[in-house]
Amino acid sequence: MHFFNIPLMTMLILAITFPTMANAVSTTFQDNDADISKTVSAFQAALGNPNNGNAPGPLANGRRQINWDAGIVPFNMPGDFFNARVTRGAVFNSTGGSQFRVSNDGFDNKFNSINPTYSDQFQTFSAPRLFTPFGTNILDVNFFVSATNVPATVSGFGAIFTDVDLPNTTKLDFLDSSGASLLSLFAPTNPQGLSFIGATFSTERIAQIRITSGNTAIGPNDDPINGIDIVVLDDFLYGEPQPVPEPSTMLLLGSGIIGLGLWKRKTRGANTSTKP
Repeated sequence: MHFFNIPLMTMLILAITFPTMANAVSTTFQDNDADISKTVSAFQAALGNPNNGNAPGPLANGRRQINWDAGIVPFNMPGDFFNARVTRGAVFNSTGGSQFRVSNDGFDNKFNSINPTYSDQFQTFSAPRLFTPFGTNILDVNFFVSATNVPATVSGFGAIFTDVDLPNTTKLDFLDSSGASLLSLFAPTNPQGLSFIGATFSTERIAQIRITSGNTAIGPNDDPINGIDIVVLDDFLYGEPQPVPEPSTMLLLGSGIIGLGLWKRKTRGANTSTKP
């Protein structure tokens, strides 16, 4: 393998096109105190102001939030609800399941239709509703320019979990556009309380978040003594989704760098002379 024969400009293009996990610079946030609001506020500030709500994107600054509490959010929520109906640029897919549930403060108070004790066991950060994938404990969040089908990335993401009983089970995995891992962050335990984790990146962009809630899909038998930990979710917070650059953009950038290098080499050759 003749690595050192690779032109310098080509290596530069490879470095630009294929960033590595080692280059990722993140700031992480976590809290499991009785009051997590200060940490959540600090994370909101790190993502940026204002809260852009349902405004069509992309916007230059600010963040998006999902708190599930609007009356229009159905108990059986479609995965694209928060981009197709409520335009906040987030689409959900589940691993091993295909459904999502948002608790209802009427007939289903904090999922007490599944287990009557859950209304006391699961706390809320923003009352009264909570969210969970159904049939699995693993959820993928993909980002789009708000109100469009244009793939997007974000600068940071955070989530609030309720009733994390067991350590090293509930986590966020941050992935870039190539599917490479940028960071894995575990939620601190807080039985019957709230846990917050999140991260922002100064150089990398997040294309997907994989959320692992506990170690078991929601059901009636939360039993941490015997190793079964059922965890559900409250608020999601993330940076304003920005469109993913088209491949042609990166190609033009690479072509420009190569062309500049060749032009400089040709110019140096043309200006070189020898004395008679």
